[in-house]
Amino acid sequence: MTDIEAPGSADTQLPRGDHEFTVRQRTQTQLVLRRFVRHRAAMVSLVVFVLILLWAFIGPHLWHYSYDKYTEDNSKPPSWKHPFGTNSSGYDAYAQVMRGTQTSLKIALMIALGSTLVGAIWGAIAGFYRGVVDAVMMRVVDLVLTLPLFAIALVISSRTGGSWYWIAIVIAGLTWAYVARVVRSSVLSLREKEFIEAARALGASDVRIIFRHLLPNALGPIIVNATILVATGILTETALSFLGFGVQPPDTSLGLLVSQAQTAVDTRPWLFYIPGAFIIAIALTINFIGDGLRDAFDPRQQRVRQ
Repeated sequence: MTDIEAPGSADTQLPRGDHEFTVRQRTQTQLVLRRFVRHRAAMVSLVVFVLILLWAFIGPHLWHYSYDKYTEDNSKPPSWKHPFGTNSSGYDAYAQVMRGTQTSLKIALMIALGSTLVGAIWGAIAGFYRGVVDAVMMRVVDLVLTLPLFAIALVISSRTGGSWYWIAIVIAGLTWAYVARVVRSSVLSLREKEFIEAARALGASDVRIIFRHLLPNALGPIIVNATILVATGILTETALSFLGFGVQPPDTSLGLLVSQAQTAVDTRPWLFYIPGAFIIAIALTINFIGDGLRDAFDPRQQRVRQ
């Protein structure tokens, strides 16, 4: 006869034929990671984006040509010696696209980091205190949102000498308001939860509640908006550089490479289409990663995928 333990035992197992069913508890981080990994488009995009990052930042140290050094080959089509060809001045396009991708990514990542930090803190403070503080802070956000992003970035960038970090600072200073509004709406909901009331009852300070309880629980929309800002940053930088108000020679960026090659589309198309393809690839991969993160943090928005 089989002995069956009491229901209250910690080692209780439920027999069903020759199989036993156990329930494994997962943390919130494990659940989010599991949902993200199951998002195939996001995972493929993540791999592609990481490869582009490694290629852009490590590749220049391994390649035998420099982006700012002339070669003896002028206007050569793609070959084993010059995989992306050369321009009319003899610059190796492969080295220049690596440098341009690196510069564009540095600008985009700095924009995402700066805008997310400022916007998240601003929105969390406004949502937590509400009242007059919220009203004043959100009117500042509304003012920033009414400013024409591209026009102001174009004017200020033209006065900063084309340095990539100044371009990043200018664009970040005009995009943080989008994050602030998203974080504020999340905090307005979170501040009424029981764990916030418990933290207040235990004597937690406002700073501790904001940074240890509210912001970590609003991490989902914050990360999703950060990925969106990466794509926004690289497209804005591309547009500025294309118009001649972004990164300036001797440095280069993807937008500047496209701008410099627009007159050679018919004669040397590789100079125009290759950096353009990298711009599209980066923007698409970032958007797919953001889509996967959104679904992972908020499974209610997850679409059925075959």
